[in-house]
Amino acid sequence: MTTIQLEKINVTRNEHHILHDITCQFPSGTITALIGPSGAGKTTLLKLLNGLHSPTSGEIYFNDTPISNMDMLNLRRHAGMALQSAPMLPGTVFDNLNLPRAIAGDTLTEDEAVGLLTQVDLEDVPLTQDIKSLSGGQRQRLSIARTLVNQPRVLLLDEITSSLDPRSVKEVEKLIHSIHESQQVTIIWITHDVDQAVRATDRYIMLKDGRVEHTGDSKTLLHSQISAVREFIEGEEQ
Repeated sequence: MTTIQLEKINVTRNEHHILHDITCQFPSGTITALIGPSGAGKTTLLKLLNGLHSPTSGEIYFNDTPISNMDMLNLRRHAGMALQSAPMLPGTVFDNLNLPRAIAGDTLTEDEAVGLLTQVDLEDVPLTQDIKSLSGGQRQRLSIARTLVNQPRVLLLDEITSSLDPRSVKEVEKLIHSIHESQQVTIIWITHDVDQAVRATDRYIMLKDGRVEHTGDSKTLLHSQISAVREFIEGEEQ
């Protein structure tokens, strides 16, 4: 399992300060909701953790190892990321599932591919099925399966249920918990759904204006009296 520590992280782009002096920890084996208003810096923070962005200053540690000392390909294998839009290539289910291996000049075996689909409850979907025929929920499950190809120790989830119907949302939440329990991964989950944060995560970190505004136990989130947290919750309920 992996503990992630951020120390005095700043991100500036074109003289615009996106993250300010971020110091926080994501304990090993936990599911942390990353919440806050749009533009707070949540996605930027997530992208720092798998090397898609670099901090202007400060350091990020995976189990006491600075990620600035890690090979970027190894880092991205270690920290898998699933996005809201679940982007897919034209082609088959296998073509999309195999993408991480193809990038590394390798390929999944059929048994490996079927095993990954089984993990995300897509065992009835043929590997040869055209990607265009999948539902939104199936595409998101396939995106998660693709994230698992390299057996990451950290899962980074960016609004992965925001475009799904309520039934699919609950199914994906159940899936993430199953992966968490079976693989003991550390999960960081961006969500604007306060109820989801409460029912699906252990703890939360709230960002506002690029700063850590508050952290706490997710089960206490709805009853928080912190003004910035109340403002966020009430804004999401409107």
